Amino acid sequence: IHALVRDAEGQKMSKSKGNVIDPLVVMDRYGTDAFRFTLAALAAQGRDVRLAEDRIEGYRNFANKLWNAARLVLSNLDGYDPVRAKKTEPGLAERWIRSRLAVTVAAVRTGLRRYRFNDAASTIYQFLWHEYCDWYLEIAKLALYRAESPGQRLQTQHTLVEVLEATLRLLHPFMPFITEEIWQRLPHEGDSIMVAPYPKAGRTQRDEGAERAMGSVMDVVTAVRNIRGEMRIAPGTALTTTLRPGRGAAALFRANAPLVEALARIRLTVDPRATRPRNSALAVAGGAEIYVDLAGIVDLASERQRLEKEIKKASETVDFLKAKLARPEFVQRAPEEIVERERARLTEQEALRAKLTASLGWLDERRR
Repeated sequence: IHALVRDAEGQKMSKSKGNVIDPLVVMDRYGTDAFRFTLAALAAQGRDVRLAEDRIEGYRNFANKLWNAARLVLSNLDGYDPVRAKKTEPGLAERWIRSRLAVTVAAVRTGLRRYRFNDAASTIYQFLWHEYCDWYLEIAKLALYRAESPGQRLQTQHTLVEVLEATLRLLHPFMPFITEEIWQRLPHEGDSIMVAPYPKAGRTQRDEGAERAMGSVMDVVTAVRNIRGEMRIAPGTALTTTLRPGRGAAALFRANAPLVEALARIRLTVDPRATRPRNSALAVAGGAEIYVDLAGIVDLASERQRLEKEIKKASETVDFLKAKLARPEFVQRAPEEIVERERARLTEQEALRAKLTASLGWLDERRR
């Protein structure tokens, strides 16, 4: 199923070297579920397992993320009625997350069937952390706390419960203890998650239209967040933003404007005929142009000085790494994993420099 378990540096574990990892100590420190998930996530076919405590700690954080998500769901079930909820038409976000769950279930079952346990574990991780928690929980909070109708709140509660419950059953073989604990607190059928049926995904469960539409909305939110981060604009600062949609997308963005405004913390105008204001940042997402007004918000002179400083720092790092990797004695004698790590750092720094240079170019355009 997997090859040799080595330490973080790729060395064989040996008592004489003092690099042995005691499973009992690790489980006591980080939890058995985190340790189990780590082993599954690292057990790629044909590759040795390099076990490091920071990886185990990372998956303990994953368990904490799951626990916190469950607490949010469980604390917002007052008035929940699954029968009434099923009579309410799901919104775009609900259709999207259910579709993504169906895709995840199919991918996990394929991974398990092919003994690719690391692929299965990675798929669950990506769905639970980056789609359910990072996106849907944030969207759900809007409906839970600001719902315009009881039906909307019921549908959100229903989706939260059903998707989380199915994800727990999907995750149970990897993390049996925390999944049982949470599952028992959720509305469920049966005595134990251990004997509950493993999730199945039918072809009719995927909604590609909802995935495309929600993907466009998420791209716009991400683009605005990137501008905010690059310009170091405080999260609480409301930004005036104009969106010029691509062909046929105006109705989608108008219908979901409140969602974009809440997630990106902006005041949004959707205008197919809009032109870019002079003091604005531009982003392009899925065929739509996004203009974020920066007048009175960003000090262009100070921002230019900061960017120049950051570009200089990134350039020095790039030059150092290039010189290091150009030395034959380093490439030939250093362990392969260290060489690969330095190459990855070089790629990362080059990308950062290019991004900073593009931002500086934009500022220079504003000054002309």
